[in-house]
Amino acid sequence: MESLKVGTHLKDLRIEAREIYRFRPQNVGPGQPDVWTVIEFSVSAARAAEVAEAISGALDQPGWYADLRSADETFVVFPGRVLRYARGDRTARAEARALGWTFGVPEHQLDWSE
Repeated sequence: MESLKVGTHLKDLRIEAREIYRFRPQNVGPGQPDVWTVIEFSVSAARAAEVAEAISGALDQPGWYADLRSADETFVVFPGRVLRYARGDRTARAEARALGWTFGVPEHQLDWSE
């Protein structure tokens, strides 16, 4: 929630919330709050790209991203940009991490699961 631009209104995403929790990350980046909210959700594979694009349009800058995964693909979502690659593709993952740096995401936060 903290990563969304003020005024964001995401609707009709047709996602299923699986878990919502708040925590204090150990190393926050510049301008990031000391408490974060995580929303873990499921979406149909057919709608994953659409939801990733919606989130991409809602993320604030600098330093925020989201990641979505299916059995076969990873979506790394930055403000205004979505990278999609086959899970296990180390080259594409490295490219996504490099792009994360350009969006101001601290190195230690570029740790999405494969």
